[in-house]
Amino acid sequence: MPALFDRVTIGDIHLANRVVMAPLTRNRAIDGNRPGPMTVEYYRQRASAGLIVSEASQISPMAQGYLDTPGIHSPEQVAAWRRVTDAVHAEGGRIVIQLWHVGRISHTSLLPGGAAPVSSTDRRSPAMTFTREGFVPVSQPRALRDDELPAVIADYVHAARCAMDAGFDGVEVHAANTYLLEQFLRDTINDRKGPYGGSIANRARLTLEVMQAVAKAIGAGRTGIRLSPMTTFGNTAPRDSHPQALYNHVVEQLAPLGLAYVHVIEGETGGAREPADASEPFDYAALRSRFPGAWMVNNGYTRADALDAIASGRADLVAFGRSFISNPDLVRRLRENLPLDEPRSDRFYGGGADGYIDYPTSAGGAGPHEAAAGQ
Repeated sequence: MPALFDRVTIGDIHLANRVVMAPLTRNRAIDGNRPGPMTVEYYRQRASAGLIVSEASQISPMAQGYLDTPGIHSPEQVAAWRRVTDAVHAEGGRIVIQLWHVGRISHTSLLPGGAAPVSSTDRRSPAMTFTREGFVPVSQPRALRDDELPAVIADYVHAARCAMDAGFDGVEVHAANTYLLEQFLRDTINDRKGPYGGSIANRARLTLEVMQAVAKAIGAGRTGIRLSPMTTFGNTAPRDSHPQALYNHVVEQLAPLGLAYVHVIEGETGGAREPADASEPFDYAALRSRFPGAWMVNNGYTRADALDAIASGRADLVAFGRSFISNPDLVRRLRENLPLDEPRSDRFYGGGADGYIDYPTSAGGAGPHEAAAGQ
């Protein structure tokens, strides 16, 4: 059976090991929503991961939901991200970018001309977002018209092509954590009529059209997707009424596309993998059985959990989030069963180098290139 530190090929991407750095919003973009020099160093330090999934990056100015998050839609952003990908590749690593449209989880102060956020619905979320005034309630959204959706799909395609120009090894479409695509997927948010509302097939239509368009534009073997069937993301959105049926359908429809991978957040994002308040357990094995490609799992995995997930065949890749913040050499620490440093939560979002690029490697640890080459 495969092991966590074995090489693996997912689609067209060859990885040195099966440890993935999960996407982590850090709110440190500089002018023009570009990654700056600190971000180059941040990802370079963590290049021993088999795969880095970058922080979520907005696909257009209308897709932004939080202050100082990077985009991947302008020439300046492409040039800035190229410095990141060059640094990761120089250390022997692989990196994909997460394509993000937040939908209704935004504020008018973050959007062009003070525009209202857009969504599947005109109902406001109870979520908060981060602006120059600090944390504030998100703004009232407006429901996208059906005739506006082709332009949204085109924005995903444009961002994916920009990612290829920036030197990324692929893209991950963010269809999780109650952002735009999940706002269309869930019947507890999507109250539309017509071809993008009502039935499971209709609610899944936008996500599937995005995936088809992106895969066609840059190659299915360089395209992944992130799903979160059971998350309420801080109680900002209830689960779908029938999550198993919904996500079974989504994955069944994704299966023929030949995608590089599916990335699943198991349970409540940042919480329990089996939420106590769920009306019925979610069968992730049944979900996985519907997809023939690489399967990535995420959410609170320990070293023992990850070793078992790969050795048992339950997953092909395991994504780690917070532990990669404070342990840039996480792959080595996992391999050698070394202690893990705890992250400083007050430095997660915004700020400077402190709590971002100043975490040490374990004593005597190899650099990123050496660690990656040793896999």
